[in-house]
Amino acid sequence: GYDMSTFIRRYSRYLNEKAVSYRQVAFDFTKVKRGADGVMRTMSTEKLLKTVPIIQNQMDALLDFNVNSNELTNGVINAAFMLLFKDAIRLFAAYNEGIINLLEKYFDMKKNQCKEGLDIYKKFLTRMTRISEFLKVAEQVGIDRGDIPDLSQAPSSLLDALEQHLASLEGKKIKDSTAASRATTLSNAVSSLASTGLSLTKVDEREKQAALEEEQARLKALKEQRLKELAKKPHTSLTTAASPVSTAAGSVMTTPAIDIFSTPSSSNSTSKLPNDLLDLQPTFHPSVHPISAPPQVGSTWGDPFSATVDSLDDAIPNLNPFLTKTNDAAHLSVSSDVSTFTSRTPTHEMFVGKVP
Repeated sequence: GYDMSTFIRRYSRYLNEKAVSYRQVAFDFTKVKRGADGVMRTMSTEKLLKTVPIIQNQMDALLDFNVNSNELTNGVINAAFMLLFKDAIRLFAAYNEGIINLLEKYFDMKKNQCKEGLDIYKKFLTRMTRISEFLKVAEQVGIDRGDIPDLSQAPSSLLDALEQHLASLEGKKIKDSTAASRATTLSNAVSSLASTGLSLTKVDEREKQAALEEEQARLKALKEQRLKELAKKPHTSLTTAASPVSTAAGSVMTTPAIDIFSTPSSSNSTSKLPNDLLDLQPTFHPSVHPISAPPQVGSTWGDPFSATVDSLDDAIPNLNPFLTKTNDAAHLSVSSDVSTFTSRTPTHEMFVGKVP
């Protein structure tokens, strides 16, 4: 535990520095687009001089893991080293492309920019030496030689040309160098760094391909295992009406479903369906006064308002619950008045003087 804690703290420091880098530039250096039209190759001079030092800080945190092959005897330490190895390949590829862009723009920079660019390039040479030692440790612990990139350093004459150019901008007397020799030196340096970047890209692509193949192999194994498990289980035929939950419990519901849109069957046609509206009305009893028995009609015109009709109305209940029956006394008074009127006036005198 004591040996592991040292390397765990170093790995956590790298993760913190990686988070700081992401906060400053808003992207991950290990996942940026690379190549001639990549992020680091197409960056402007001002932004490039601010971004490359951020990569340098992240690279320093990665190389501070500082482990040798004798200390890689623990599973936790080995896992941390392999994660750093994968990040080191991609991070250094972005770092290398940033330096290529810097060298291509160096001779067109201002004096202050050239001074910063020269300092960045010197630090790059130091980190290239450290990353080479890191990769040697990876080769000693059993990583395939094809998974380790070849780092080609730029010629030393390039550093001299960069220093002479900065001295000339500062007004110092230096050995004059022709533009042709300077262009040749720059071209050789860029080509060597480009070959390093190509080697890093090949290793990264090979690692991605290996990861895809490993994932496909795992999926295939899981598929075969699943097919074997299904073959061992007894074959059961399940209908669409059976519920999976009831099947898992060991019983299947066989009761047919009720169709609420279907019409009633003939067996239920004779059954009396309840009607809420009819239930609100009082029961009609035809036996009290049969409708077939005609009422007695008098010889006078006022007989329809006689007591016989009134008694028939009283016998028939009111079907409207919201209408109440009028007072019997008032009804009887109307009938008596009509009787009196008809008794005083003969029938043949009611229509005297009327023109047909």
